[in-house]
Amino acid sequence: MIIGTTKELKNHEYRVGLTPDNILSFVAHGHQVYVESRAGEGAGFTDEAYRAVGAVVLDTAAEVYEKCEMIVKVKEPEPCEYNLLREGQILFTYLHLAPNPQLAEALIKRGVKAVAYETITDKEGNLPCLRPMSQVAGRLSIQEGAKYLERSFGGRGLLLGGVPGVERGKIAIIGGGVAGTYAAKAAVGMDAQVTLLDVNLNRLSYLEDVFGASVTTLYSTEANIRKCLAEADLVIGSVLIPGGSTPKLVRREHLKLMKKGAVIVDIAIDQGGCCESSHTTTHDNPVFIEEGIVHYCVGNMPGAVPYTSTVALSNTTFRYGMLMADHGLEAAVRMDAGLANGVNIYNHHCTNRNVAESLGLDYAELENVLEA
Repeated sequence: MIIGTTKELKNHEYRVGLTPDNILSFVAHGHQVYVESRAGEGAGFTDEAYRAVGAVVLDTAAEVYEKCEMIVKVKEPEPCEYNLLREGQILFTYLHLAPNPQLAEALIKRGVKAVAYETITDKEGNLPCLRPMSQVAGRLSIQEGAKYLERSFGGRGLLLGGVPGVERGKIAIIGGGVAGTYAAKAAVGMDAQVTLLDVNLNRLSYLEDVFGASVTTLYSTEANIRKCLAEADLVIGSVLIPGGSTPKLVRREHLKLMKKGAVIVDIAIDQGGCCESSHTTTHDNPVFIEEGIVHYCVGNMPGAVPYTSTVALSNTTFRYGMLMADHGLEAAVRMDAGLANGVNIYNHHCTNRNVAESLGLDYAELENVLEA
């Protein structure tokens, strides 16, 4: 198969879809790989490093799209890239289609085979390609939240870990999945007071076993959310509906309950955010203030640490990319049902139920479309 990767265009997105190590393995399997010049520069991978492992470096993204059967990226294509996609081409990347009807429409119209990292599952039903970025985003959420609690950014002017004689900061984490768990790890490491809310009692039991008395676990109800918001200095929104829109658990009216200068970090913003007042921000201008509450809603948080993020992501995505390269998408999804769950768009059809429901699209079973 002919495989390619291009430079990411999203604001301050320095990650890259393929590392030189990935390309070395693809070439060893007899595949040809094209890389846009400087695509890996932000993550620390030079054009020379790609050439050394057998990649062909091309000047423009358009050349890569034109030559390749499968495009491996990190983030969803920007509108200027839509016309570069073509019928039957495999697009393997994070898509996050639920809040992006324009992209979904473009992929359907152009007949792309779009495979989303965030909806691939493993045998246990986990999300292996989302996990590493959730780990990074979870840790970063506390790091960024601590920074924007500083008074110069509009925050309360509070040190999360406190000092002797001063109360420690309070953190509420809504959602106990991977991102929420790693946020809790970072928060405990800062000696903050941490409360973690989730609707899955089994998950709460597990988290209590892991963290012990370092974290208070609460069942996520309207009353408990309100109580935690009123007390918290930092709120982390880490709710996930795979492929679907995130429920708005923190509504605009709730902001009036919160302390002035408190901070919300909405990790779920990629899927629309779990706060009604959230809207996507960038690393250039990461925060805004509403009702006296600082909102951090950067849509590509892991892009701030591109080397760590790129290597962690490619460690999990590579095997799926190789499966498709070796056997083609159609055979690969029959060999791995979890990869089949990653196919969001296939030949003019939406094949992910949560995406279809979120965007009001007709849903088609992948197996039926493959047979057709």
